[in-house]
Amino acid sequence: MTKSEMAEKLAEKINIKKQQAEDIINIFTNSIIEALARGDKVEIRGFGSFRVRNRAEKEGRNPKTGEKVHVPAKKVPFFKTGKDFRETVDHKDEGGAQA
Repeated sequence: MTKSEMAEKLAEKINIKKQQAEDIINIFTNSIIEALARGDKVEIRGFGSFRVRNRAEKEGRNPKTGEKVHVPAKKVPFFKTGKDFRETVDHKDEGGAQA
């Protein structure tokens, strides 16, 4: 699903214009990005949590030449799904039966 398709669904669901729905989605995603950039954690119950993880520097290899390459330390965004999200994707209800 693209952002445009998501905006269409949101616009239909809450009876607003598609552009307004796109603005809502942009505000939502930008809020998450800004919070992570500040080093904050974002938790949305039932959906999941976003946080930043630190990756240590390491020695890598260029797959084409086999030459050793220095890979600097960096921060990367990480998303962990919530329980409800995992169960829905796995097509299981609360009792564990297949949907």
